[in-house]
Parts: sequence; structure tokens; C-alpha cells
Amino acid sequence: MKKKVLKKNYLMLSILVLGLSIMSLQSLHAQQKETTDEKTKQELLNLSKQKWQWMSDKNVDSLNDLFHKEAVFVHMGGTMNKEQEINTIKSGGIHYKHTEIKETSIRFIGNTAIILDRIRLTAVVGGNEVVNPFMVTEVYILMDGKWKLGSLSFTRLLRE
Repeated sequence: MKKKVLKKNYLMLSILVLGLSIMSLQSLHAQQKETTDEKTKQELLNLSKQKWQWMSDKNVDSLNDLFHKEAVFVHMGGTMNKEQEINTIKSGGIHYKHTEIKETSIRFIGNTAIILDRIRLTAVVGGNEVVNPFMVTEVYILMDGKWKLGSLSFTRLLRE
């Protein structure tokens, strides 16, 4: 009788230890995922800021590498493909002189990241310096371990 009680207690203790071990592993996995998500989020926000600097500096080599070959760009005056956007930056058709980022948010859908930037953009367009408040939507896609910009859209805000 004593042996049966001991076996039963041992079995219950084993189940309890196993359950606690599984819960600990799940918690550790959740913490690691959260750390990875924060790291990825910061990586993309840094990439977005770097993109604005490359646009200001007319660094078309870096932009060419960042922009996906099928990327689309939506401006107040129309839309452009990657080649048109690169050529416009290179020629100075639009010089993204200074971008003041007022607010940024990021969301993930699978391997796609959407960044919303509320900015104040100082640009030279057609030889004239203009300052406009925009909400900019940036869409990045993770491809072969590298983030590529798939879309950049400017929506002019009525007020800053």
C-alpha cells in the first residue's frame, strides 16, 4: 500500500515538474520573440531614417539597393517606378533637402513592415524650395533576409 502511494506521489510530482518545465520554455520563447521583434522594429526604423538621409544626400547607389525593382512611389504630382524615382533624385528634379520626422509607427504583417511617418519635408522641386507636412507610408518586404522598400507614398496633410 505504501509503495502505491509513493508511486502515485512520484507520478504527480513528475507531471508537475514537466508542466512547470513546459511553461518555463514557453515563457522563454515568448521573451526571445519579443526581443527579436524589438530588434527587427529598431532595425527597420533605423533603415527608414537612413533612407531619408540617402535621399537628401542623393545617394542613389544605396537607394538603388534598397528599392525593390517593382517599387512604386506616389507623390503629389503623380506616380513613379524605381527607375523614375532614382533618376529624379539623381538629376535633382526633387531634392529631398531636409526631413524632420515628427512621429513614426510601425506594423508587421507576416514578412511585410508598414512604417507611417508624419514629417515636415523641405524639398527643392523645379528650382523652388517648398516645405510641406506629409504622412508618408513606407512598405518594406523581407526578401532573402534583406528588407526592400516596395512602396513610398506621400499624403499631404492640411496642417502640421
